Amino acid sequence: MSVVHDVPDLVSPDGIPAKFPAAPYASAATYFTAYREEIARAASSVEGDAVARAAAILLDAYTRGATVFSCGNGGSASIANHLQCDHTKNVGKSTDLFPRVMSLSVNVEVLTAIANDHAYADVFTHQLRSQSRPGDVLVAVSSSGRSANIVTALSWARDHGLRTISLTGFDGGEARTIAEVPIHVKGTNYGVIEDLHQAIMHALAQYIRQSRMTPAAISSSVF
Repeated sequence: MSVVHDVPDLVSPDGIPAKFPAAPYASAATYFTAYREEIARAASSVEGDAVARAAAILLDAYTRGATVFSCGNGGSASIANHLQCDHTKNVGKSTDLFPRVMSLSVNVEVLTAIANDHAYADVFTHQLRSQSRPGDVLVAVSSSGRSANIVTALSWARDHGLRTISLTGFDGGEARTIAEVPIHVKGTNYGVIEDLHQAIMHALAQYIRQSRMTPAAISSSVF
C-alpha cells in the first residue's frame, strides 16, 4: 500500500482547495487528523458578517411572527430538518420568542406527490406557493448550490417577497448568487461542508437564544 505523508495544499485562485483528500492515508487516525484540520481551515473561510446578517434576518422573523422555511436534499435535508428542531425548540427556551419554523424537506408524502405529479425541481417551490407569505424567510442548504429545486425555490422566494439565506460549499453555484445572504464554506469535501453547515445552523440558533437571555440565565443554562 502506498502511503502519502505530506499531501500538497493545492489551492485554486479563489482560495478553494483543489481537493480533499488528494491522496491515500495510512490509517483512520491520520485521516481523521487531516479531516479535522480541513474542518478548521474551511471554518475560517466562513464570513462572520454573513452569519451576523443571517442572524439578524432570523431574529427579525421570529420577533414578527413570520415563518422561516428550510430546505435541502440528502444530507442537506437532514440539516434543514434539524434547523426546524433547534430553531423551534431551543430558541424559545428561556426567551420570549416562539419561532415559527417549517422544513420543506420533512414530509415524504408531500415531496413524493409533487415530484411524481409535477417535477422534483418543484418540490420546495410548490410548498412555498401555498404556505409562505411576503416577509417570511427561506433558508436553503446545498453543498453544491446547484440543485435545481434549491435554485428554483430561492428564485421564487426572492421574487415573491421572502428574504433568503443560503448555505453553500464548493463554488457556491447559483444558490450563492441568488440568496440575499449567502453563507459560504470554501471546501471541496461534502462531509466537511455538511459538518460546517450543521455548526452554522447551531451557532445561529444559540446566538439568537442567548441574545434574548439575561447574563444570569446564560451562565446557568446548558446550550
